[in-house]
Amino acid sequence: MSEPIDTLTNETTELLQALIRNACVNDGTPDSGNETKNAVLLRNELDSIGVDMEIFEIAENRGSLIARYEGTDPNAPALCLMGHTDVVPVSPAGWKEDPFGGELIGNEVWGRGAVDMLNLTSSMAVAFRHVVTSGKRYPGDIIYFAVADEEAGGVLGASQLVDQQWDALKCDYVLTEYGGTPVDTRDGTAILVTTTEKGVGNRRLIIGGEPGHGSMPHGTDNALVKAAEVVRRLAEYQPSTKIDDMFTERVKALGLGRDLEQRVLDPVRHAEALDEIDPSMARNLHACSHTSFSPNLLNTGKKVNIIPDTAVLEVDIRLLPGETLDDVEVHLRAALGTDLLADIEIEEMYQSTPTLSPIDTPLWHAMADSMRAAYPGAQIVPSMVTGGTDARFFRQKGIPAYGAGLLSRSIGFAEFLNRFHGHDERIDIESLKLTTQLWLDIMDRLWD
Repeated sequence: MSEPIDTLTNETTELLQALIRNACVNDGTPDSGNETKNAVLLRNELDSIGVDMEIFEIAENRGSLIARYEGTDPNAPALCLMGHTDVVPVSPAGWKEDPFGGELIGNEVWGRGAVDMLNLTSSMAVAFRHVVTSGKRYPGDIIYFAVADEEAGGVLGASQLVDQQWDALKCDYVLTEYGGTPVDTRDGTAILVTTTEKGVGNRRLIIGGEPGHGSMPHGTDNALVKAAEVVRRLAEYQPSTKIDDMFTERVKALGLGRDLEQRVLDPVRHAEALDEIDPSMARNLHACSHTSFSPNLLNTGKKVNIIPDTAVLEVDIRLLPGETLDDVEVHLRAALGTDLLADIEIEEMYQSTPTLSPIDTPLWHAMADSMRAAYPGAQIVPSMVTGGTDARFFRQKGIPAYGAGLLSRSIGFAEFLNRFHGHDERIDIESLKLTTQLWLDIMDRLWD
């Protein structure tokens, strides 16, 4: 391929800036997102290269782009490069720079989505375009999938498109978010790659009480007070710590030091050891070893002088691999007790089972070898993502999907975690270069 990687990196940088500036903010409501803006931008970037592509809108202005570059062998495995085009809301007052300015400051692109995950979406587009324009043909098809609504569960994106547009998306492997942070350990460099995703068992708790006058609260059955007790018990509930092989390898890949590492891997000393770790990393490690319950939304009351008779609490629940959706009710009974549950109606919200991909596949080996080209001798470590990604929709169809990418050493693992959905989200140019090169190297190796 003739174009130097520095030229492609500049293209990735400029495309990332443009995607950020489109501000496709998904707040979870059907009218937000407006991802068609980014879908059109990406279609225009690819318009002249002569591949089949189409924008699919599940709902108005919620468009996703699918482009396919056909291979030379219809029986060869096809690879999908999938990046989402929506971003989460921001609190502008917490930012040092305009969160939608997409500015290049020093060697970093700033803006919402720079890490999650417009850097991957842009680098995938640039790599896809470069392969096509170079005239290089691989045995298998390459699909570029720029998808809407990932940040709200994929209902208006991958969830329906995988079911309804499989002819356009049909593939054998998927690369998406997120992995690729190099960490120095006592055994050398380790790079985490996502192979596994926690399940979701969100629940709505409708908590009953009795109305009354706010001036006479003594002895009343205040649904809000009861909801506060529900929140307290959920916050204090501690499911058992699960230390499995994947978690063990993940911890060993973080370079914590032998003593701290051993304590993190000891169920008895685990919680105490997390207190000694950077808070963002501690949160991640706790989530990777526990079923989690986060009460995040509470609605109650009609007027300040009326004691509320109903409170509605929505709880984000994430399940570890090996658990089923039936385990949600078991946990809730253990956390809340029969005294509280007697006055609570439980409704199911969004649900999905944990998903995982095997690592003994041609794509895994191609990816691992490509990462070692940038970081010689690195150990490539399978890992779990605690949040949701669109990879699960492919894994549910039996398609191996990995969260990849490749970061520079300038971003530590803890700092990387802090930038997800946080203030001052940004990515350095070296990471964009490494990731753009990674996609090209993987494609060269996959069908070799």
